Amino acid sequence: MNSNNNNYSDIPGTTVFDGNMARKGFHLNQFCMSLMKAANREAFKHNESAYLDRYPLTDAQKQAVLARDFTQLIALGGNIYYLVKISSCDGLSVAAAVSTMTDLSTEEYLDMMRNGGRSPEGNRYRKEQQ
Repeated sequence: MNSNNNNYSDIPGTTVFDGNMARKGFHLNQFCMSLMKAANREAFKHNESAYLDRYPLTDAQKQAVLARDFTQLIALGGNIYYLVKISSCDGLSVAAAVSTMTDLSTEEYLDMMRNGGRSPEGNRYRKEQQ
């Protein structure tokens, strides 16, 4: 969750990609965008750690990339639209990557989305739940 006091920082389980998060994840997102080039994807697949060392990522960001921990990557400033470049490099669909951030299988996640998405219950501002 965002650590700032914006009016949206009180929504449980939600990280808003705002200017602060963009600054926090700038180099992480630049790394992700580099994977758009085939040569970079090959270099990353050949030696992930060495490729990550090309970017001034934090240790936490590097570990989250290596672990493919998309929830942590978002908390560390990653933008999901950039992060899916990592899953694509692994041959995974966007749905497969996003489902790892839930307690659902890829097919269960797709079914949920086809049926209108997750319920807003419990996902509103905390102040509205009191």
